[in-house]
Amino acid sequence: MSEAPASSLSGRLARLVDVRPGEGPALAWSWAYIFALLASYYMLRPIRDQMGVAGGLDNLPWLFLATLVGMLALNLPFAWLVKRLPRARFVPLTYRFFILNILIFSGLIALAEGETAVWVGRAFFVWLSIFNLFVVSIFWATVVDVFSTEQGKRLFGFIAAGATLGAICGSAVTATLARDVPTWALLLAAALLLEVAVFAMRGLARLIGRLHAVPEESRAGEIIGGDVWAGIRRTLASPYLLNIALFLALFSITATFLYFEQAAVAERSFSGRGERTAFFASVDLAVNLLTLGVQLFLTGRITRWLGVGVTLALLPAASVVGFAALAMSPTVASVVVIYVLRRAGNFAIARPVREVLFTVVPREDRYKAKSFIDTVVYRLGDQLGAWSYTGLAALGFGGHAAAIVAVPLSAAWLVNALWLGRAQARRQGETRVEEIAAPIPPRTS
Repeated sequence: MSEAPASSLSGRLARLVDVRPGEGPALAWSWAYIFALLASYYMLRPIRDQMGVAGGLDNLPWLFLATLVGMLALNLPFAWLVKRLPRARFVPLTYRFFILNILIFSGLIALAEGETAVWVGRAFFVWLSIFNLFVVSIFWATVVDVFSTEQGKRLFGFIAAGATLGAICGSAVTATLARDVPTWALLLAAALLLEVAVFAMRGLARLIGRLHAVPEESRAGEIIGGDVWAGIRRTLASPYLLNIALFLALFSITATFLYFEQAAVAERSFSGRGERTAFFASVDLAVNLLTLGVQLFLTGRITRWLGVGVTLALLPAASVVGFAALAMSPTVASVVVIYVLRRAGNFAIARPVREVLFTVVPREDRYKAKSFIDTVVYRLGDQLGAWSYTGLAALGFGGHAAAIVAVPLSAAWLVNALWLGRAQARRQGETRVEEIAAPIPPRTS
């Protein structure tokens, strides 16, 4: 009797994602890992956003600058951990460092008042802006290390749906409880979820041997080595990695324009702390509900139909149209609609497909160069976007001018995406030729 429900469940799953024999457990652990991670972050994100607005919209560019400095400062010790420790140790250590930070902020938020509370809020804004990029980048580096390019095209969109489901749960909890539950209590719940992510990461790492010919122990326990500057040096020396960095920078610049517009809308429209937190959480909830639907039913199919390059180009193409519309009609409704559609497009399509780009680079690049690109380059794009927006405002312009500037930037981003798609396909073909030419290792009893 028990086989029928299991068979029915497998059939429904097969209609959503092209999962092959032996991939199910790794897919489940990946889901649990990213679900817990994103639920934790999205419980904290609305708190960060309202604290950023509470500190004054004029201070946001300085908070973005502090975030970039913090990102640079944290990249070197992280690179040192990657050099000295196997993944099975440096990933949990990194996550537990952030758990300790959350516990400290929980105490500070509970006790701080007046001007001290404003500065604690600013510090939390900077910290969470660093936290979210690091923990998500580490997740995708681990997943890229587990799955092949072919598996990534089929499965990464579905794995990203686990992220979206976690984000929906996290933002829904905060949107529901923010007016009645103390902020420090929400932070404690987020810390617990991050520890669940560590547990799931270890479960995923144990399954590598089932998906690769390389024994699990030699991969999870292997020290990647290299030097702490390798991420920066290898990114600058590789046209492929440099163009991935450009892709992320252009996305970040244009995303920052929209973020500032959304923050301005919240500052004008809501006066209470709880109301602003609930507004930001509601926007996140709308983004994630739309994202989940696309990830479950469209992402994998779109990637197979269009290929990596054209799929990557969808978001910049949509951005050209969206920013042009915003330039012609810069209303509150248009800002929110374009913000929701762009973020959903990034999470549902651009982000999982962008991770496929890293399946054809050496393992050291997956942790070092990828970490540098996902954190420092991303926040550098934030800086360029933040100060450009502020400069336009100082000259008497606002979101209207930023939208006009974003149109040619999005067009350049579109060209960059198409180039990356061709480069990824070429590298994948070269890897297959090398695998075919490689001698078959002798069997051992």
